[in-house]
Amino acid sequence: MNYREIFMNGLWRQNTGLVVLLGLCPLLAVSNTVVNGLGLGLATTLTLVFSNLAVSLARPALRPEIRIPAYVIIIASVVTVIQLLMQAWLHELYLVLGIFIPLIVTNCAIIGRAEAFASRNKAWPSIVDGLATGLGFCLALVALGATREIIGKGTLMSQANLMFGDLGASLQLTVIPGHPGFLLAILPPGAFIGLGLLIAGRNWLDSRLAVKKSGVASGSPVT
Repeated sequence: MNYREIFMNGLWRQNTGLVVLLGLCPLLAVSNTVVNGLGLGLATTLTLVFSNLAVSLARPALRPEIRIPAYVIIIASVVTVIQLLMQAWLHELYLVLGIFIPLIVTNCAIIGRAEAFASRNKAWPSIVDGLATGLGFCLALVALGATREIIGKGTLMSQANLMFGDLGASLQLTVIPGHPGFLLAILPPGAFIGLGLLIAGRNWLDSRLAVKKSGVASGSPVT
């Protein structure tokens, strides 16, 4: 089992938010700041890791007829635990993210990884797949949140205290001093535009890397 290949597929090549385009509802809805995106991204990552592990361990006992309902029950149980922990320890962030924490249960990417990978592989590969897929989704959330926050507010890591407590006050950065704000970036249309730009940037970077790789393989210089 090639763990590096599994990790790179989840993190970059088959990135949930930028390539497969699953889980777009929370991706677009809560990514108006870095902190919101990071909070939901980490919660989704934990859900993927533990649900993949549980599905992998339970697969010998699951009949094909009940596998999807069983996946939903497993995922819902994991999300409930994460929701209660956030409500207890990160209550303000929990209130900001609101309904999108319990809605992790309906994220197609989580059920998809349970069906496509965890139900067919052993525990450790399933954990790596869940971690990579979750970090890929978290990367998309944070990148989109950073883009929208900088353009919309001129800041980075605003309201970091929601996640990091008193330490968060020192993490907020003013990227554009005196920025009057750009409302479109914060509104839902800005999320669609920002996601489109991120997808275009990822595709451009992939094409450049492919050209460089082919140039190195053929021995010709790449400009």
